[in-house]
Amino acid sequence: MKFTIVITTYNRLSLLRRSIASALAQSVPCEVVVADDCSSDGTEAYLCNLREELRAKGDDRLVYHRNSHNMGHAATINAGVQAATGDWIKPVDDDDYLADNCIEEIIKAIALRPQAVICSCQAAQVDVNQNELSRTRKAGPGKVFYIPQEDIHYGMLLEQIPFGTPIQVAFTRDAFLKSGGWDSRLDVNFDDIDSWVKIAQFGDAIFINQCLAYRTVWPGSYNKKFSRQKRLDTHIELKEKIYSLVDEKHRQNIPSIRAFRNYLRLHWALVAAKQRSITDVLSLALPAVFYLPAWKLLFIAIITRYNQQFLLQKQLDKNIWVWTKLSILVGENRFYNYADFYKIRHYLRLRHSLIAFKQGKFSIAITLAFPSVFSVAAWKLLIKSIISEHHLQKDALIRKFVLVY
Repeated sequence: MKFTIVITTYNRLSLLRRSIASALAQSVPCEVVVADDCSSDGTEAYLCNLREELRAKGDDRLVYHRNSHNMGHAATINAGVQAATGDWIKPVDDDDYLADNCIEEIIKAIALRPQAVICSCQAAQVDVNQNELSRTRKAGPGKVFYIPQEDIHYGMLLEQIPFGTPIQVAFTRDAFLKSGGWDSRLDVNFDDIDSWVKIAQFGDAIFINQCLAYRTVWPGSYNKKFSRQKRLDTHIELKEKIYSLVDEKHRQNIPSIRAFRNYLRLHWALVAAKQRSITDVLSLALPAVFYLPAWKLLFIAIITRYNQQFLLQKQLDKNIWVWTKLSILVGENRFYNYADFYKIRHYLRLRHSLIAFKQGKFSIAITLAFPSVFSVAAWKLLIKSIISEHHLQKDALIRKFVLVY
């Protein structure tokens, strides 16, 4: 498996140096393509000199591509991928950078799920002085998990699967080319998310709950120059595309596209309210403010983003509900011959408590564990399940996250 790191740049040489250094310092050596959107700040001279210095040391990893004229970010990443020779591509914007073990950890995860075509990880947001401001939230169970292709677009539609910004994502070159690459019409306005949606048609997704990349947050970024109405219109267009790609097995479980359109109007009205733009609040919210299904989607989105305890409890309740339904379908007598239902309930509480504990959510772990912590039978089931997991085949070490609602 060969990796190529594609760094896109335009007139930010001071930041570009850091991105290139992080790419060349990877614990697993890989090709580094710098795609330059016709910079005029000395980037070309710097890259040519650096390439010669590396070649003098026997290092041919650095490839330099320069656009003939300024073409925009989407076209530049397309050109960078075309110049790459790797099986997998790791995109990096010039103001972002990677942890030294980023590619190594991604390769380990991919080896456990070769059907994957896209991979995402946690990233830290940093200021211009590299001080960490925040981290993207964890998604799904364990350190590494995958999502089958048929569940990806359903999860994206409901905003349960946050692939994130380019610095978090890697993808196969083949799937990228099949998808048609990045859309210049959307340049820096959801063009990255649009690409993830298209790539996800061709295979599974992997998520790594480990911080492997750093994204610089700075005022005046290009996408902030778009009006909120323009952002809303593009967001609706993207949501409609995702909606059309949802697998047939999930079709009966999704709200109408009208609900999603109105939910997005409420979302962007809320953004405008936070930024104290009252005129935008009114223009964006109407008539969505009177549409109840849109409020329900907004509420779920807020809960998803900010209340991990709610999600863990919801997942626990769902698993208990599944076991209850199983007891009805199979028949109570036969079900109890397999395992006592109440033991299963206590076991599931302990199991989810353990997940919360591993994620550092100690108060949630305690809440979920009681009163099941006193059930000896539940502890026996938990220990048996842990022992059995250690005897599974190697590819089972990567956990599966299937969306069922």
